[in-house]
Amino acid sequence: MTLKQREQAFVQLGLFINRHFSNQWLPKEERFHNDLLKLTSIAFSYNGWFTPENVAQALKGLAFMLEEKSIADFSKNITEPKDPKIVAVIMAGNIPAVGFHDMLCVLLGGHNILIKVSSDDPAFIPFLAGMLIYFEKDFAPRINFSEGKMINFDAVIATGSDNTAKHFEFYFGKYPNIIRRNRSSIAVLNGKETKEELTRLGKDIFDYYGLGCRNVSKIYVPEGYKFDGLFEAVYDFKYVLDNKKYNNNYEYNRAIYLLDLIPFLDNNFLMIKESSDLHAPTSVLFYENYTNQESLVEKINPLLPNLQCIVSNFEIKGLKTIALGCTQEPSIFDFADNVNTLDFLNTI
Repeated sequence: MTLKQREQAFVQLGLFINRHFSNQWLPKEERFHNDLLKLTSIAFSYNGWFTPENVAQALKGLAFMLEEKSIADFSKNITEPKDPKIVAVIMAGNIPAVGFHDMLCVLLGGHNILIKVSSDDPAFIPFLAGMLIYFEKDFAPRINFSEGKMINFDAVIATGSDNTAKHFEFYFGKYPNIIRRNRSSIAVLNGKETKEELTRLGKDIFDYYGLGCRNVSKIYVPEGYKFDGLFEAVYDFKYVLDNKKYNNNYEYNRAIYLLDLIPFLDNNFLMIKESSDLHAPTSVLFYENYTNQESLVEKINPLLPNLQCIVSNFEIKGLKTIALGCTQEPSIFDFADNVNTLDFLNTI
């Protein structure tokens, strides 16, 4: 199968997703659209975080990645393998189809894939893989799934928590590997942000209920910062409480803080708490003060191995930042843990 064939299959998948959400179904694809509707409904009953809105946002994000020009530009970084390898990919399940980018890299890169899906997201990746095979039948022998112990592979890409990463290293350390751990994203404010900018920050905090590594879980603010404007700007995100799982997390964390007499700010759906920790629990946003940019950089530099995104609307010397509201709009070139998966695949 040529690289051009592989590219076109992914492009066609992106067009299919766009047709699905714009109700421009082709008659020959109607059964697939109906299957996707059923999967979306079942997913929410199976995993309460996977609301139809979150599924739609995640899949539309994939379609954005799969635009023809993006695929063509991405493919320029591929070294066609003379001896395609079998790459085992262990996927996370915090966001719908979150493991898709790894599948894209492996298959577009000319290798074969052995997938272990997350128990939290068992259906969307198999569906998308099936659609790839529909658009390019030569993908069929290149895509396999594992339900038990993974065997007969040449390299590993595994995504999990800090705890599971230790197990991954023990079992897969002898193979070429990418092993991902917990990551979080932070935002840096200077107090001059407009209400509109802070509302965009709300997307970074609340999209996918804050479960992704690209979600902002901590903010850095200048000393004396007043949070009233932030609370006001994110008020429209109060719908998160309609989700039973989010509401349970909010009630639980609030009760713990009250019982332990831990000070926090609260707007009845988000708690803001001062902490030097990076990873905040669901429904909580940590904050830390800084006095000047030099002290800010000193605080952030040691955290870089644990950061996915740094969000700010002003330049911070020596740090790569993205604009407020853009964390959950990754391009095809945005690699998890900032580790270039294609470079890894080109060398195995």
